[in-house]
Amino acid sequence: MSEVPPAVPPITRRRLLAGTTATAASAALLAVGAAPRARAASTGPGRLAAVAVQSADGFASVSALGLPGTTGGVAGPTVTVNTGAQLADYVGRNSPYVVLVSGRIEIDGMITVVADKSVLGVGSTAEITGGGLQLGSTTRPGNNVIIRNIRFSDSSDDSVSVTNRAHHVWIDHCDFSRAYDGLLDIKRESDFVTVSWNHFHDHSKTCLLGHNDSHTADRGKLRVTYHHNFFDGTDQRHPRVRFAEPVHVYNNYYRDNRLYGVASTEDAGVLVEGNYFEDVAHPIYSGYDESGPGRVVERNNLYVNSGAPQTLGTVIEPRTYYAYTLDAPSTVPTTVPAGVGVGRIA
Repeated sequence: MSEVPPAVPPITRRRLLAGTTATAASAALLAVGAAPRARAASTGPGRLAAVAVQSADGFASVSALGLPGTTGGVAGPTVTVNTGAQLADYVGRNSPYVVLVSGRIEIDGMITVVADKSVLGVGSTAEITGGGLQLGSTTRPGNNVIIRNIRFSDSSDDSVSVTNRAHHVWIDHCDFSRAYDGLLDIKRESDFVTVSWNHFHDHSKTCLLGHNDSHTADRGKLRVTYHHNFFDGTDQRHPRVRFAEPVHVYNNYYRDNRLYGVASTEDAGVLVEGNYFEDVAHPIYSGYDESGPGRVVERNNLYVNSGAPQTLGTVIEPRTYYAYTLDAPSTVPTTVPAGVGVGRIA
C-alpha cells in the first residue's frame, strides 16, 4: 500500500471525500463522446495520497486476519467504467483497482468482486440495476473491498452479497431498493464489515446477517457494524442476526418498519444503541420465526409510537475492538436522512 508522503498536509474526511468525487467526475468527463470503454483516470501523486488515507470505521477498521483495516483498491490504478462487461472485468481481476462507476449500468445476475477493490460511484447518478455484486466466491476471496456512492435497484437476486469468508468490507453511502431477495446480505463466515450511511427503501427483506439456522460455522464471525443507516419503510431484517457476536447497531433511523426492526437469534450477541425507532411495533426481537433466541442489549434508544424492545443476556462490548462516538438519538431523524445515500459524500 502506498504511504502518504511527509509533505502532504492532513486531510479531513470531508475534504478527502470531496476530492475523490471531483477526481471521479473529471475522469468521467473525459469519456464523453467516446465509444464505451474503460478509461484510466488521473493518478497523480496528490490524488494517490488522498485516496491512500481514506479509511473505514467500525469493524471494517479493525486490524485482523492479516489486514490493518479496509483500504480497498488504493494500491492499484483507477479506471472509469460504464458497461456491465467493463465492471465485471475490473472487479474480477487479481490485483488492486479503484473502479469508478459512471452513470447507469444494467447487468444480469451477480458480478463477483474479488479482493482489493474500491467500487465508487461518480457524482449522484451511478447505478447498478438488474443484478448485484457478490463479494467473493468459494475459490476467490472478496476481502478488502469498498463499495460507496452507488444506487442499487431491481436486482434479480441480492443487491449486494458479502459471502464465502469475505472480510474487511466497507459499504457506505449507497441506496438500496427492490431486490428479488435481500438488499444487503452478509453470511457464510464473513467478518469485519461496516455498513454506514445507506438508504434502504421499497423492499421487505433488508439486511440478513448469517446464512441459516444450521450454518454454525458462522459462530465467532460475522462481526458487523451498522451505523447511520435509514431503514425507510422496509419490513424486516434491520438486521436479522444468527450466531454473530458482537454486532453493533447504532445511530440508525427506523421508520414504519411493518414486521420488526432488529432480530437477534441463535445465540447471536447484538448491541442496539442510540437508534431512533418511529412507528415500529416490534423494534427489537430476541428470537424470530423458527430461530432460537439470541442475546441482545439495548441502551439509549428512543421509541416513538413504537412497541417495547425484547432484551436477553449480555453482549461483548464493541469498544473492545474499536472506538466510536455516539450521537444523541434525538438528532438521528434529522441527520440521517440528510446524510444517507448517493451524492452526499462530496
